[in-house]
Parts: sequence; structure tokens; C-alpha cells
Amino acid sequence: MKLYIKYMVSNRCKAAVKEELRKLRLHFIVVDLGEVEIMENISVEQREQLQKALLITGLELMDDKRAILIEKIKTVIIEMIHHTDEIIKTNFSDFLSEKLNHDYTYLANLFSEVQGTTIEKFIISHKIERIKELIIYDELTITEIAWKMNYSSVAHLSNQFKKVTGLSPSHFKQLKNKRRRPIEEIGNMPDSI
Repeated sequence: MKLYIKYMVSNRCKAAVKEELRKLRLHFIVVDLGEVEIMENISVEQREQLQKALLITGLELMDDKRAILIEKIKTVIIEMIHHTDEIIKTNFSDFLSEKLNHDYTYLANLFSEVQGTTIEKFIISHKIERIKELIIYDELTITEIAWKMNYSSVAHLSNQFKKVTGLSPSHFKQLKNKRRRPIEEIGNMPDSI
């Protein structure tokens, strides 16, 4: 049986979900970002207990098909930007459409309607946050970061970074207090440095 969980964006979230499943004596096959497959059918009582436990950890069990699809869109974006070094060879809209088996126009319209922002802006917010992280790590040059994040040039990265944060990447690097946001907050509130 598959369960869908909102705000599940990191390995810590996965660990918390596994722990709650163990407490309920539910056996999981896969615990992935936003999605869990368990061996058993879950009873109404177990579902309520899991829902309560997840809410305490900041996660939420989902039932609504539209909400589930929105979370799948977010999960694919977060996975590609924050958790993999794979570079997408195709247009991201085609990639998303293929990955989720839905027409991109439908996905984009649903996302905008429910989230109040576009998929493109959501992606940009996450890319900028990832760029901040890579700048803070100070292991890659801006040129290497631009290539890694699939920008056509350093100028393109710099322009987009400045548009979102108000700072150039080099100015951001010089700041004493480099502010970053948790993944689950990116794209859900106004952008800030």
C-alpha cells in the first residue's frame, strides 16, 4: 500500500517516518521523499495514529489526489536540485511531464492554482538556495557552480542570483551571516537573502 506524505524533503524526514512506522508495527518496502510503500493495508486507527505522529514532526499524511500530485512535483524538483548531481539533458518541463506521466500544461496550471506561484519560480527559488549552499561550502568556483546547476553561463547564474537575492554571488560570499532557508520553506514564502 502506498502512502503520500507532505513536507517530506530530507533524509531526517525519512528517518522520522521509518521510526513512526516501526512504532505502529508497519513494515515498509520503500520510504522515499514524499512517498512510502508499506506491506500491510493500514487500518483507520493506524492511519489516525500515523497522522498524529507525523503532524508532531512537521509532516502530514495526504489523501487529496491534487495535493499528492503537487507534492510529487515538488519532490521531483527538490530531488533534482538538492539530492542528485545528474544533469538533465532534456527540457525540465519535458522531464517533469515524463516523470509524472502528466501533460506539463496541466501540471503547471495545477501547481500555480494551488501554490500561488509557477513551477519555474519554484525551481529558481530552489536553485538559488542550492547555489547559496555551494557558495558557503566554498569547494567550487562560480563557473563550476554554474555548470553544475545547468546554467548557460556565469552571467546567467549571476543575473538570476542577483534578481532573487539582491546580491551578486561574490557579494553573498563575502557576507558574514549567510542566510539560508530550510528546503521545506523554499518557494512557500517571499524570497529573502
